[in-house]
Amino acid sequence: MNNEKIIDKLTEENFDSMFVFKPENIKYISDFYPTSFAYLVIANDEPILYVNSIDKQDAEAQSKIETYDIKKLSEIKDLLVGNIAVEGSVDFEYLKYLTNDISKLKMSDAIEKARMIKTSDEIDKIRKSIEIASKSIYEIDFTKSEKYAAATLEFNMNINGSNNPAFDTIVASAVRSSSPHSVPTDNKVETPIVVDWGARYDHYCSDITRTFIDTERQEEIWDIVLEAQKAAYDVVAPGVKCSDVDKAARDVIADYGYGDYFIHSTGHSFGLDIHESPNISFNNDSLLEENMVITIEPGIYIPGELGVRIEDDVLVSNNPEVLTRKLPKKLDFVI
Repeated sequence: MNNEKIIDKLTEENFDSMFVFKPENIKYISDFYPTSFAYLVIANDEPILYVNSIDKQDAEAQSKIETYDIKKLSEIKDLLVGNIAVEGSVDFEYLKYLTNDISKLKMSDAIEKARMIKTSDEIDKIRKSIEIASKSIYEIDFTKSEKYAAATLEFNMNINGSNNPAFDTIVASAVRSSSPHSVPTDNKVETPIVVDWGARYDHYCSDITRTFIDTERQEEIWDIVLEAQKAAYDVVAPGVKCSDVDKAARDVIADYGYGDYFIHSTGHSFGLDIHESPNISFNNDSLLEENMVITIEPGIYIPGELGVRIEDDVLVSNNPEVLTRKLPKKLDFVI
């Protein structure tokens, strides 16, 4: 089904063949995620996977398409006929080996567009990834440093079934919480504690943020962020503009006088990549569609004082579903 959508899209765009290099796109088409140099060719409406000998045994066991030993790129020119599609992420150094006529090469986002809508199998894998990440937060010791908390969270995700973290885990506490992408330090953990983490199950991501608080001031900001998140969630549905979801959250925060402290977009789609299209931002008027999976993650960041972000993963439908579980705002549940 995935491959039919991609081939139909390539035909619509007047492409005769495609060279695929990005591991996530190879996984999407073949169900095998390469660990070394590999590529995939779509020609005559059929995808073919070429893998290094290091991956050959696993590829033959896992791939749902034909798999061959890797060849030099110059040796597959005969397969890449007519107008040739390439991903936008392919390094230019590879392109010169694919054809003698560089004008035949054009970028296509056919695979990325197909990946925007998740299949039931993909949704199940995302659910499992979320389950792994959610279970692991209950096992963290926040009495030591930010680095210690982040490292133990990543370790526990791995032993609970994650391939690896979906991204570098964020644990930012005290005044450092006001920087959305803080790198964990040796500082002792203090409230508020922003924890942004995610697992990968069969290479499908999860993405969760929780902020744990203690004081009345922290709770005041926390409650505003939660209200903004609920407002955004309430407008999620197929056919709704991404910008309208962002606006719903942003309006709540602005009404409380903190509009200047909400400094990123409200969310993004994810799947095999932690950031996929569409982006849930004020300047993106593209429409949500059934079975997209997105984050809703408003935040308030007051420099030198505190930051609060709450992020949940949402399945888009006429009755949208929050896939992530609720957690207390206090730290009573952790070690």
